[in-house]
Amino acid sequence: MLRAAAFMLVAAARPSTVGAILPSSRHLADAMARAAQGAERLIELGAGTGAITEALCDHHPHVPTLAVELDALLADQLRERFPHVEVRVAPAHRVLRELPAHAGPTALVSSLPFRSLPLRLRLRSSLAIERCLLANSSHRLIQYTYQPRVPFDLRLGGSLRWQRLDVVWRNVPPAWVWELRARAR
Repeated sequence: MLRAAAFMLVAAARPSTVGAILPSSRHLADAMARAAQGAERLIELGAGTGAITEALCDHHPHVPTLAVELDALLADQLRERFPHVEVRVAPAHRVLRELPAHAGPTALVSSLPFRSLPLRLRLRSSLAIERCLLANSSHRLIQYTYQPRVPFDLRLGGSLRWQRLDVVWRNVPPAWVWELRARAR
């Protein structure tokens, strides 16, 4: 109940940075966690109330996980629920800028609402993701949308490619799961 109340408070105060009417369903969270299979490190962008964090921990219990959340109230709740997960209160672009290029296969698992984010934050976040993926071809982004189109247009990405992985009809609203990664050469 506390998570739902926190979600409603944050969604009402800053709807453009939440971008959802309800937290992610267990079905969407499981689809996102399955898509991250094979990662040696997980970085969750826009961890929110922890629905996807929980699925990542269930599906990948031994994989180091970093949850990134812009809202301090939600981040505090994540720390309480997931004491074994590192939680950072910061914008995604700042965290990704600090990620070493030589890190092993990393899945960026994102709930960032690119279509509703303020323009400056959207551009900073998407460019940081593209740079991260271009710096290491073993990195990939797992992202969902509420529309059957790619989450954001690529600005740098000659070798990056979007691929739709799944449609989760048992979510409100239905969600499309996407992967962005460097093309195989």
